[in-house]
Amino acid sequence: MPDFVKATPMTSRSPAKAPITRAEFDREADQSDRQGGLWCDLSVAVLRLSRHAAALSIASIALFLAMTALEFLYFQRLSGGLASLDIRVAGFTPDEGMAWLTALGRRGGEIIIVWHYLTFDVLFPALLSLTLVSLILVYGRRLSTFRAMSAQLQALFSLVLVLPYAVADYAQNFAVARLLSDFQSANPDSLAFASLLTVTKFALLAIPVFVIAVFALAGQRWR
Repeated sequence: MPDFVKATPMTSRSPAKAPITRAEFDREADQSDRQGGLWCDLSVAVLRLSRHAAALSIASIALFLAMTALEFLYFQRLSGGLASLDIRVAGFTPDEGMAWLTALGRRGGEIIIVWHYLTFDVLFPALLSLTLVSLILVYGRRLSTFRAMSAQLQALFSLVLVLPYAVADYAQNFAVARLLSDFQSANPDSLAFASLLTVTKFALLAIPVFVIAVFALAGQRWR
């Protein structure tokens, strides 16, 4: 009887060998959480975004579609068909920027400030950034190299890729909103700076999008 009693618990405690799962990924985050510290807490919060990647993606797409509808169905009517400075991927010249401001007038500028820069575009850069971070984690942990990184390094990697875009987007929003609210501030230098921020925003956005695509393709290849 002693031999039988000793053998049974040993068998029950022998875990089966299995590939890394979401539970193990979350368990690593929980272990970091128990270590304490501000950066550890932030890392845990970042890593747990992967649990909500689908919901974040759907919310980002829905908000993007709403903003696109406003742009083409309303804002471009106010500007006589001119595209908003916010969506000009290649930037714009000072003359093009001034033409857009002039076509809008004060009333059109106020409408865009209220219905874009003080509402939708306050939320969108943050929401898109969270979505990008979650997707980097989701597709990255399908790769053995990424999984081998510590939880904190995974979080740092994701943030470094995405945060520059978020900062540039909010800076560009502020620059264009200032032009709309104060036409006297519109001069060749301020318009050129707003154009530079617009180009920078899209360039920095392309970096995490590219990394996500590479991770997704690499994950499919090694399955």
